Amino acid sequence: MPTATFAAGCFWGVESRFASTPGVTSTAVGYMGGHTENPTYRDVCNKTTGHAEVVQLEFDDQKVSYDTLLDIFWQMHDPTTLNRQGPDIGDQYRSAIFYHNDHQRIMAEQSKVVLDKSGIFGNPIVTEITPAAQFWRAEEYHQQYHAKNGHGGCSI
Repeated sequence: MPTATFAAGCFWGVESRFASTPGVTSTAVGYMGGHTENPTYRDVCNKTTGHAEVVQLEFDDQKVSYDTLLDIFWQMHDPTTLNRQGPDIGDQYRSAIFYHNDHQRIMAEQSKVVLDKSGIFGNPIVTEITPAAQFWRAEEYHQQYHAKNGHGGCSI
């Protein structure tokens, strides 16, 4: 199964949205894009690791395309705010697409250009598009948080 990794703010709501997408076969929340090995949530919240809160998912590309996943990503958050989503502020809440191959990179870059030119968001898109790095799985209590608790402390 192909893998995709997205950062769009608090990972609880992002995971919940992708987990409900037909064709997404698994999701996990964690951290990526920083310099600290095996970070904890506390480490990331201290804003010293450089990591973003991410959702890494596997998907059946016969049932959902990467392009569709990109559409969902762009629609679920504000990609024009730097290091912030709603009330959550810090580089761990940045908007980012971590690509796993050249096809994903090209698709992500093209979709960003099209959306930026459309002016739909009203401001320039600041989403990072960078190669996927080591995925550090978050603590178990963060996994499928909304499904386990019926609600969450963040929304998208």
